[in-house]
Amino acid sequence: MFEVGFGEMVLIGIVALIVLGPERLPKTARLVGLWVRRVRAYWFNMRAELERELAAEDMRKQLEEAKRAVHDTDAEVRHLADASSPEGAKPADDSHGDHVQ
Repeated sequence: MFEVGFGEMVLIGIVALIVLGPERLPKTARLVGLWVRRVRAYWFNMRAELERELAAEDMRKQLEEAKRAVHDTDAEVRHLADASSPEGAKPADDSHGDHVQ
């Protein structure tokens, strides 16, 4: 985000001391610190939420790819089973003679 070095902090402090005076500077510094903490906390929360959303989307994509792979494999197995069985043969469940005619 923003990077402020020690030199910039000293310059900001001197300008604030001149503009605000020694009476109002401590109160203003506490207020600025409070707002900086709030902004940082908000930023980190938004970043964490964005990362969670991206991870969830990635998981959804992986799940869809896995479903597609299972469907494709199932279709290929059914196609191979249909191609290897002779025409007119009964399905595997009926070839055991378990049913009454």
